[in-house]
Amino acid sequence: MNWTQVVGAGVILTGCFLLYGCVAPAPRQELFAPTDAQMKIRSAQTRTFEVKDRTVAMRGVIAALQDLGFIIERANEPLGLVTAARFAEPNYYDVLGVTVTVRPQDDDKTMIRANAIYNNKPIDDPKVYQNFFAAVERSLFITKN
Repeated sequence: MNWTQVVGAGVILTGCFLLYGCVAPAPRQELFAPTDAQMKIRSAQTRTFEVKDRTVAMRGVIAALQDLGFIIERANEPLGLVTAARFAEPNYYDVLGVTVTVRPQDDDKTMIRANAIYNNKPIDDPKVYQNFFAAVERSLFITKN
């Protein structure tokens, strides 16, 4: 090893130590603490339907998403999980994604929670979720009749 290689290795090692010192601090403890805003959006994202069978509810969710122009990416019945996405108008390079969980309740009801993102940013507008659940309700009504 010659002198330039030793100096080069020293510079690289010193740079690594300097970068290590620039590592972000540990996350704040309140990072995962629930807030009133989180509880409010969770309330908007969740609805309970009078459906006994989770499979029927999942089929209703899938049908509603397809009616809204989504492409189903995954549907996992044992977990009660459906993920879907679509390109959003008017810019077809924007992406709207949704993850829906379907969980049976004790009283012959099923709880459905949707979590939507637009270009990797969470959607917290309650109207978006109201529109989604209206589509799910129509889909479940059609399935029953």
